[in-house]
Amino acid sequence: MNTLHSNQSPYSVAWISQISEVPQSEWDQLAQPLKTPFFEWDWLHNLEASGSATGQAGWLPNHLTVWRDSQLVAAAPLYLKGHSRGEFVFDHQWADLAYQLGIEYYPKMLGMSPFTPAEGYRFLIAPSEDEEEITGLMVHEIDRFCINHKISGCHFLYVDRQWQSTLEKQGFTPWLHHSYIWQNQGYNSFDDYLKIFNANQRRNIKRERKALDKVGLEMRILTGDDIPKSMFSLMYDFYASTCDKFGWWGSKYLTRKFFEQLHHDYRHRVVFVAAYTELDDRQPMGMSFCLTKGDRLYGRYWGSLQDVDCLHFNACYYSPIEWGINHGIQSFDPGAGGRHKQRRGFPARPNYSLHRFYDGRLSQILRNYIHRINDMEKQEINYLNQDLPFTDNSLTDF
Repeated sequence: MNTLHSNQSPYSVAWISQISEVPQSEWDQLAQPLKTPFFEWDWLHNLEASGSATGQAGWLPNHLTVWRDSQLVAAAPLYLKGHSRGEFVFDHQWADLAYQLGIEYYPKMLGMSPFTPAEGYRFLIAPSEDEEEITGLMVHEIDRFCINHKISGCHFLYVDRQWQSTLEKQGFTPWLHHSYIWQNQGYNSFDDYLKIFNANQRRNIKRERKALDKVGLEMRILTGDDIPKSMFSLMYDFYASTCDKFGWWGSKYLTRKFFEQLHHDYRHRVVFVAAYTELDDRQPMGMSFCLTKGDRLYGRYWGSLQDVDCLHFNACYYSPIEWGINHGIQSFDPGAGGRHKQRRGFPARPNYSLHRFYDGRLSQILRNYIHRINDMEKQEINYLNQDLPFTDNSLTDF
């Protein structure tokens, strides 16, 4: 732990190379009040301890912590990145531009939950502290670190929308993207959800749900302590198989140990959607992996032993939506990519990343052109949502 003190401030800052250097109880006092589950100690520690988010993988943990005496009062999960994989915010053109200008783009400083394109990143700050003062202190320390170590830029991805304006005041530049998000419009049942669609798409969804009956598949939801330990390793097999189908683009970043460890320390947040055959009700033929916290549900990974018509739609969308309606879920983020999500009730919704370059040339280009890029993205979101099979266009408002 590298600690820096200031004579003018009651706070000290420390950079840590692994989250295990901070007591779990102190970190979680800051992280558990957040709506997102992806910055809690167990999740981040598992990524590091399992060998998934490590320097060898191009995700060198470099977390910033702020202390008042011996009490942790703020933290920023941060990583030094040697590449742009696993982020799902595609900045390769910025890297190419930097190369043309003779600027070393990597390493870069990155704030997000590794491999997790879900909105919610922010500094973790105790409510008893002056948020504006501590935010300024943390930004200043990040700037100092990046400049001293010749880091090209600092990037916060999938940021908390309420936090975004705070960082814009600190000089960070917003870049607009989109995700596909389902929102509960006061549904009491899956049939209520079906009513938002036009007649053709309602028939299509009903057909896709019945397709599993024709091949003798039954969907079951398993959560928390009801999940057998063996299913976590099995989920890795499904995850790895799906990733392998896409070759280099398969995004296989997590280790088997990561999934197995979830049973020990994070199963209370896990939702498995499993498909069983009539011949074998013990071993699922396919399965999706979701996480839940409060009134939010997050789809992460899925896989199956063989291709079955409509199994993907049922395991990753319809069954989680039905479970979500029955359990008070208000927002369901099914994961990155896939315009096929739109036709199943997931409009395109804006999300933002925040950026700061420490080379004046890159910084000027970013500020001069990002507004045009964001305007184009707004048009893209509007275009995507014009093609939704809804009966009420107001459901796409953002």
